[in-house]
Amino acid sequence: MDLQLVVGLGNPGPRYSRTRHNVGFLAVERLAAAAGQSFRHNSKLQGLLAEVGVGPGRLRLLMPQTFMNDSGRSVRATLDWFDLRADQVLVIVDDMDLPLGRLRLRASGSAGGHNGLRSLIDHLGGEGFARLRIGIGPPGGDPRERKSRTVGHVLGSFATEEQPILERVLAEVERGVALIRERGLERAGNQLNSFRALAEAS
Repeated sequence: MDLQLVVGLGNPGPRYSRTRHNVGFLAVERLAAAAGQSFRHNSKLQGLLAEVGVGPGRLRLLMPQTFMNDSGRSVRATLDWFDLRADQVLVIVDDMDLPLGRLRLRASGSAGGHNGLRSLIDHLGGEGFARLRIGIGPPGGDPRERKSRTVGHVLGSFATEEQPILERVLAEVERGVALIRERGLERAGNQLNSFRALAEAS
């Protein structure tokens, strides 16, 4: 995979900072910090942009500032501005159907009920972009309870006891992005999809 752009999905503003729904932001912020880079607002891209590396090895990191449900508008503008294709993008997103401590990397796929991914599919004209889902766990086991608690769950913060697991997950995401660039999506997927932060924490 010729990875040129990593997009973290989330909602802008301090109200949503470090919530479960913003775990995509947390992941790309970690990538930028590890390289000693910071994000700058780019009005043309409707997002915050950071660049890691130089020349052919450069990797761009994007945090759309359009709110989750309209993320595709910012990503579309970024692809057009840098003349990139959808298959050069990795989108990092939260997933309520995965337990905290699990990751799932796919080369393409449906929105799976996620409004951010649905917006990207609409604006990019298809499902042909890679996505790395970060498990945030469900709000409850019962379907009715889950439905009533979904909004509060995804817009809520990680509990104190969850922080060590989250840190291990974000560290694995950082390693995983490097692995995608070095060895490709399939090889990286073998590692990321078998990752278990919960097992390490017990």
